[in-house]
Amino acid sequence: MTNVSNEQASSPHPRPLPARGRGGTDATFGVYVHWPFCAQKCPYCDFNSHVRFKGWDEAQFLAAYKREIDWVADNIGPRTVTSIFFGGGTPSLMQAGTVAAIIEHTATRWGIAPQAEITLEANPGSVEAGRFRGFRDAGVNRVSIGVQSLRDEELRKLGRIHSVAEAKAALEIARATFERFSFDLIYARPGQTADAWRTELAEALALAGDHLSLYQLTIEPDTPYAALHAAGKLVIPDDHDASTLYEITEEMTGERGFAAYEVSNYARPGSESRHNLLYWRYGEYAGIGPGAHGRIRIGDARTATVAERHPESWAARVAEAGHGFTELTELSRAEQADEMLLMGLRLSEGIDLDELAELGGGTRPSAETIAELERLGLLESNLRSSAVQGNWRRNELDDIPMCAGPGLPPEKPILAPERIRVTPAGRLVLNAVVAELSKSFQTIERMDKFKTAV
Repeated sequence: MTNVSNEQASSPHPRPLPARGRGGTDATFGVYVHWPFCAQKCPYCDFNSHVRFKGWDEAQFLAAYKREIDWVADNIGPRTVTSIFFGGGTPSLMQAGTVAAIIEHTATRWGIAPQAEITLEANPGSVEAGRFRGFRDAGVNRVSIGVQSLRDEELRKLGRIHSVAEAKAALEIARATFERFSFDLIYARPGQTADAWRTELAEALALAGDHLSLYQLTIEPDTPYAALHAAGKLVIPDDHDASTLYEITEEMTGERGFAAYEVSNYARPGSESRHNLLYWRYGEYAGIGPGAHGRIRIGDARTATVAERHPESWAARVAEAGHGFTELTELSRAEQADEMLLMGLRLSEGIDLDELAELGGGTRPSAETIAELERLGLLESNLRSSAVQGNWRRNELDDIPMCAGPGLPPEKPILAPERIRVTPAGRLVLNAVVAELSKSFQTIERMDKFKTAV
């Protein structure tokens, strides 16, 4: 058993901890653990996942996870973990004892907050009641299930090895075992019509708990889907049709009480994923395992970590050096500001411009660029004069609600002048919006306001 409290394991809505604040302080710290193995590689997937038909040495990998946690802990010092996320790959292929040992070791090295969110990703084909109970007893209090479609034919096209019946059974087991669960669907699939998506999404919403991840299919480089797409054998909806499907998604989730707190994530108020919010609010997290990325503070420097992708090679590196990182890069203030901009604009709450300037050493996007992006309908900075207001769906409010985190409704709305966020139209061209804002960074007056080290 772990040091996770019974209250944590049973609470459906863990109380949030403070988000990142002025002066670069951050009361949140997360741990991402990457499990690299899958039963089968999906043709659209570019995640670091590997198939081992003869199995793997789980004891060897557990030892490597613990040793890499030790290296990070030795180099960053004391922290209190507010979220742990087991991603992959297919973490539900792990033994519950392995998950428990990783959580226990994390608690030993850093301590885990009493209301920490601990999430494990699962595929329906690797779910049965006993395994889920084992994960719950190990300390997991939230699961995210990769359903991807509620149509058997579409699951086959996506290379999934589970059926719709298995997916629904997995959701029922999750509902009975955990107070909080989420599942993923992929839309804008080849040949998908608006009517077909409306029907499928309605079914998904009827099955949902408090959180859904709804992703548009994208063609990732170096995947089987990329090769088929290049050969003209795989045709996905064009931008117009994909936009229509997105609008349907926004409309139907809103009608059922789900807010789009991020580009592809929808939650009932107070049920947002804390670990997701930590990423997008540009918090600190350790990336543990093959191919994992992290953002940690070593001394006064914010450092980007990237681990060896090949599982067995990563384990060998850890055994030799104490960690499997192939990159340890100290980020400049400008690089941090760019990353915060890219991550923060994914959120419906947007970005605090003063906080961005403080992180970046006194720079922020130019007022002229912000005004031009507003004119194009891609950005908001003053909601009272904006064409799109409130919660991204309709003109209801004159201010931006902040996601307080699991367990609480949104915090007191923050008026727009010191914040920016993308509009629904801006979400569809997010990378271009970020690029324009980044190019326009300029030093603001009163540099004394931003002397605090980040």
